Amino acid sequence: MRLSTKGRYAVMAMADLASRTAEAKPVALADIAQRQDISLSYLEQLFAKLRRGGLVTSVRGPGGGYRLSRPSGELRIADIIVAVDEPIAATRCKTGSATGCTKSGARCVTHDLWEELGQQIHVFLSSVSLADVVEKRVLGRAKPCNDREAAKFEVA
Repeated sequence: MRLSTKGRYAVMAMADLASRTAEAKPVALADIAQRQDISLSYLEQLFAKLRRGGLVTSVRGPGGGYRLSRPSGELRIADIIVAVDEPIAATRCKTGSATGCTKSGARCVTHDLWEELGQQIHVFLSSVSLADVVEKRVLGRAKPCNDREAAKFEVA
């Protein structure tokens, strides 16, 4: 599974915005675009969706821009990705569809595995706040199920 640029760029831009919340003035998209090396027109599209999703507020006029709608600790990464219409799924099947991804329309033998992976990704992204990303508190959050699994991932 791979997250598209839409989801990645939305999270990058929101993290940029969150890192500047101490400033009293709104943040211009042009400034975010320059710092994050993202197309301004693409950011405009993403922020329209983020605004509709209630994650940011806009300020019009000279000195205008965007602000987070609530503190960064209350904004979840999953909410950002969902707001820009980025599905969090690892299957080829459409969510809620009675038909599967095989030529015959049946679900493949590994469907449940990928469906559960998509759910785990959503659970993880729901557990991470925008503040966690900005304050670099993300690494080490995913824990192996047991000590034997943990030993496989230890860095020498």
